Amino acid sequence: QDTRAHEATITAQLEAFRDRDIARAWEFAAPNVKEFFGVPDAFGIMVERGYPMVWDNADAVFLDQGVVGAGLWQKVMIRDAAGRGHIMLYQLTQNGDLWQITEVQILPPSDLGA
Repeated sequence: QDTRAHEATITAQLEAFRDRDIARAWEFAAPNVKEFFGVPDAFGIMVERGYPMVWDNADAVFLDQGVVGAGLWQKVMIRDAAGRGHIMLYQLTQNGDLWQITEVQILPPSDLGA
């Protein structure tokens, strides 16, 4: 699999959140996410309140990845606006030629390693 394609999806969504372009960030969400939230504004509110490190991300470093059923998972270290690192687990699925984000989890700080 071309890892750059799914990394580009995550990067583009992070950039959209930094720019507060919720409609653009919404484009990278998989159908299951869109069905759950219904509209981009509800999705944006959830990210702002539940994933502040994604909402105010400073940068991202791609870590481990692997296959999950028909999709894949990607660990990403996201640095928030204050410079703190957070390990996130992104799950993505391919929809035609596009990779879309199906789920994002915040991993416990113990997963940061030494």
